[in-house]
Amino acid sequence: MQKEPMLESTYRKLSEELERLKNVERAAIAKVIDEARALGDLKENAEYHAAKEKQGLMEARIIELQDLLARAQVIDPSKLAHERVSFGSTVVLIDHDSDEEVRYTIVGSQESDPSKGLISIQSPMARALLGKEEGDEVELQLPGGRKSFDVEAVEYVAIDAE
Repeated sequence: MQKEPMLESTYRKLSEELERLKNVERAAIAKVIDEARALGDLKENAEYHAAKEKQGLMEARIIELQDLLARAQVIDPSKLAHERVSFGSTVVLIDHDSDEEVRYTIVGSQESDPSKGLISIQSPMARALLGKEEGDEVELQLPGGRKSFDVEAVEYVAIDAE
């Protein structure tokens, strides 16, 4: 069973979603199904079929959340040394071709948001960066082709994954 690294805030958010689905949404959908069932002929009852489909999707999400939370490895990156790239590290890279600076923070797959510079620890880019330190050179296969970067800095910056 592969552990799923995540921040405590993400673990809490997923736990709350699971509890809401199990304790509130399940009852609400059951009520809608009962009301739709009371309307009669189930073969042509759109409300019934829509509610059953919604129930199926919700149950699948519950199973997904239970699995995810069972495999969760809650990590507080502020307590880690960030001399080398690890979970929670913010990495400043300098592109060899353009001298452009890019910044990425290594997070769990549930917190990942590339538009905010948050990349999953399971992504090929993060895997290539793990263990690197300031001054190292790294070559990455990006969608636009192979690129070379210098690791300018490895640091901890508080992560806002909300």
